[in-house]
Amino acid sequence: MSAIPGDVDTDAGPPMTIPLRHFVVALAFLVAGVAVGVAGGRGGHLAQVHLLLAGWVCLTIMGAMTQFVPVWSGVALYSRRLAALQLPLAAAGFAGLAVGLLFGVTSVLPVAGALAVAGVWTFVYTVGRTLAAAEWDVTTVHFAAALGFFVLVTSAGVGLALDHAAGVLPVVGLTRADLLLAHATLAVFGAILTTVSGALAQLAPMFTQTDATRVGEALQRAETASYPLGVLLLAGGRLLGRPTVARIGALLVAGGLAVVGLLLARRLLAASVEWTPMLTRYAVVALSLVVWAPLSAWAWWQDPLAYGALFGHPALAPLLLMGAVGFVVLGTLYHVVPFVVWVHRYSDRLGFEDVPMIDNLYDDRVALGDGLCLGAATALAVGTGLGPVPAWTGLLVGCLALVGAVLFAGNLLGVLVEHGPQSLPALVGGRFVEESEP
Repeated sequence: MSAIPGDVDTDAGPPMTIPLRHFVVALAFLVAGVAVGVAGGRGGHLAQVHLLLAGWVCLTIMGAMTQFVPVWSGVALYSRRLAALQLPLAAAGFAGLAVGLLFGVTSVLPVAGALAVAGVWTFVYTVGRTLAAAEWDVTTVHFAAALGFFVLVTSAGVGLALDHAAGVLPVVGLTRADLLLAHATLAVFGAILTTVSGALAQLAPMFTQTDATRVGEALQRAETASYPLGVLLLAGGRLLGRPTVARIGALLVAGGLAVVGLLLARRLLAASVEWTPMLTRYAVVALSLVVWAPLSAWAWWQDPLAYGALFGHPALAPLLLMGAVGFVVLGTLYHVVPFVVWVHRYSDRLGFEDVPMIDNLYDDRVALGDGLCLGAATALAVGTGLGPVPAWTGLLVGCLALVGAVLFAGNLLGVLVEHGPQSLPALVGGRFVEESEP
């Protein structure tokens, strides 16, 4: 059974429906994003990016932080009403952006952008007020920095949406290309990977049951101090066209993520617990970061402003986005969703009757299948950037990713259908008394 730490206060978290609703909607964005990538078409790439990074990853982060910041810190969530409101606003905004980009309807983008900002800023305010009352550590420092990046990336996104609709950027002396580079940098390396780094600082020792080393603690302190600064310098240098500033930031970013990957790998190698789908996927994350970081540092040293080097070494962007970002979300959800359901459905029965273990709530065979499909898709996607490949390779990557995404989503939705207290339509669209303020 997955470890259930004894020093967390699950009563401090929000009602079960709030995080689970985020996860269910995010899974829909995952399948839609992969499907759009397979279908292709004009505007398909940008639409897919927003469906996957904003819709799937960011909504998952919003749900997870809303649940576990109160649980880890033992501080009650600042507002349940605001936490329930953030999802429909952000989801509508992200979906509107994807639709507008997919079909070239630029007039939709400012409205969708405003909705996305309203949802994300509601999340930032709610979790930020909760963090303000918490005891600060490595994880909370990362989360606080990530909240700041969420504000910056959505602000940049509004600027891009307005420029698509009305061409406003030249008025303020910026170009769309430079703002796009900064926006993508703040999204992936700022909002997403800062959150990932902070979460892994908490989750890796918890679920590998390993102790920190003196060298590891020193490296983690250095990463905590330097990584957010690196993101700001990289994004600012790209926005203003300053290669020296961007180069310094790039080296700090690559170095910080290398530390995250190495520390995660060390804990996984030292783990004495039974391996689960969560830890297996974390192994992919560790390997991806350790391989990506030095090669991307070299590419960024050559030209940190190049669009091809937006996510580091041009050939390794899939390794970062799929191998690191994608697999850390996959692995975390394979624990978080069953954990939240188990705590609310079975924890009170423990010791009084037979109850399933957390890892028995989902199907191991399906987990193996989605892991193989998504792992193969990631490897093939990296291979396409390393040398000539047959023309059908891209379609194979998309099909493998789609099958893996459907298997993954179905496996987790099966947990909710079989063990959740409500139907999926009620969970997603219902209004619950338990979500109101106490």
